[in-house]
Amino acid sequence: MQNILLISGTSRPDNFTARALRVVATELEKRDVTIRQIDARNISLGFPGQPETPDAGRLRDAVSAATAIVLATPEYHGTFCAMTKLIIENLGFPSVLGGKPVALVGVAAGRIGAIKALEQLKGVLSHVGAIVVPGAVSIAGVQAVFDAEGHCTDSASEQALQNAAGNLLDFLSQYVCPAHRLAEMERAVRDGNTPWATTV
Repeated sequence: MQNILLISGTSRPDNFTARALRVVATELEKRDVTIRQIDARNISLGFPGQPETPDAGRLRDAVSAATAIVLATPEYHGTFCAMTKLIIENLGFPSVLGGKPVALVGVAAGRIGAIKALEQLKGVLSHVGAIVVPGAVSIAGVQAVFDAEGHCTDSASEQALQNAAGNLLDFLSQYVCPAHRLAEMERAVRDGNTPWATTV
């Protein structure tokens, strides 16, 4: 069974990022997967060079145990938020994100959405070795997308967030799992553990 970790990357109270991520989580819960969620509002992390917090170790353990990650961020001042970067900074060097598929969700108040934030976040994640899943979801005009209770009221945005869940699972089944099977077959051939393996 796939183990999906969802991370809401902002510590701002009553934020829209967590609301958007909740739509993704609800869609994943309908599938045959196990999900775990980490909300930046509930963790304490140190800056680089400062003593490590207990939450940093728990965060790394959760990422290490995950088959894939959904990382959500708001766009602040044309980039992803500082808390999202702090989460990445606390994932070790080399990062435990190395080789992990990561789907991205961004929200913003402006009309163009979180496009700038997501592009920059893709670059950082690729640099630390993560496999960024194609089809990042950017939600524009986010204040008008959710009502006071946090429910998504825009059908197009809701569909896009639901698609983020489906796209991630499709990526895992169509690309990641076959790659793992191929690697297992190559090891079996190398070690002579299959009836059809030959050595030269």
